[in-house]
Amino acid sequence: MSEIDKTPVTELVDGSHPTSGSEWLERYSGSLLGVFGTPQRVLVRGAGALVWDADGRQYLDLLGGIAVNALGHAHPFVTSVISSQLATLGHVSNFFTSPTQVALAEKLLELTGAPTGSKVFFSNSGAEANEAAFKLARLNSSPGEGTSRTRIVALEGAFHGRTMGALALTAKKAYREPFEPMPGGVEHVAFGDINALRSAVDTSVAAVFLEPIQGEAGVRPLSAEYLQAARQITREAGALLILDEVQSGMGRTGSWLASSAAGITPDAVTLAKGLGGGFPIGAMITFGEHASSLMSAGQHGTTFGGNPVATAAALATLHVLESQGILREARHVGDYLRAGLAAIDGVTEVRGAGLLIGFDLAAAVAPAVVVAALEAGFIVNSPAPHTIRLAPPLILTTDQADQFLTAFPAILQSAKDTL
Repeated sequence: MSEIDKTPVTELVDGSHPTSGSEWLERYSGSLLGVFGTPQRVLVRGAGALVWDADGRQYLDLLGGIAVNALGHAHPFVTSVISSQLATLGHVSNFFTSPTQVALAEKLLELTGAPTGSKVFFSNSGAEANEAAFKLARLNSSPGEGTSRTRIVALEGAFHGRTMGALALTAKKAYREPFEPMPGGVEHVAFGDINALRSAVDTSVAAVFLEPIQGEAGVRPLSAEYLQAARQITREAGALLILDEVQSGMGRTGSWLASSAAGITPDAVTLAKGLGGGFPIGAMITFGEHASSLMSAGQHGTTFGGNPVATAAALATLHVLESQGILREARHVGDYLRAGLAAIDGVTEVRGAGLLIGFDLAAAVAPAVVVAALEAGFIVNSPAPHTIRLAPPLILTTDQADQFLTAFPAILQSAKDTL
């Protein structure tokens, strides 16, 4: 056996021996670009919905890597499939394909109920899937009709990613302004306002981008009525309806797509996060012949998109979600958790579906709640001063939800005491 074969991974990355969390953070600040600020903890191990840090402390992960770890951490079946695929075929260029790439595309078309003629493009992340969709929108023009489609409409509160096209679709000024000018033609209209959307969309609009549930804005769902109106408005104007389900898709809300409850068929959907169960992968699905025919050979590409290991990880994740009835359980535990939160004094509103949950607090203490929750052994997120977001693994149990519900009043009080 070689020296590498018998050397623990912790020793390989450390060069000598494992270190404490504070030592790792010092090394982090000396070696990584500080775009994420200071990490809250150094996490070294996970199992199911639990994680442990470098100092041995345990946490209930109620954020799931921001809606990524659909099956929690170190799921044995997903781990075995990834290991087996990597030992068989790790990467090929897109001059070729692989069985896992084809099988995953077929599975996504099946699960999403895509009509005949629908197609899939694989990427590495949600932002890249949205970049592909942005380019798809640019291709939706009708020169034979004398129509120049130069405009794209998105919503206030939208978050579609941080690459330049996705950032142009994103509404938050703090993300956009340092990098302006943005790619042109994107306009933002009021969230949930059908009349505002109708007024904005005409034959000069190439596409409308919507998140059925705005995650970064605090888990704000669009109504079925709004999504149905958006479908009608875009169809009448000849614009594409593109749904960003990067955060809300692949079982997060208890359905494969959050938008399916509205009974609509979009022109394209973007996916990522939970699709790979923790392994990086994204996808754009074009629905039907028209949208699928817009992009032709050579107009887009990626080195790692559709990688055999990434697509194997996604296939394994979807297999477990489907075969073990996990979407049904996610609906049940999500209902239980939302009801419990709504009964807590100081919680003013609870939103979401399945295990994508946002809840508002009477006091603007959400960032302090994140700190207090971490000290109490829970990982949560605050997208706004009054708002907490939960996106735990879909395997979260009611017992684990109870642990958080029982602890939260004291966590909230502790957060208030720091102000």
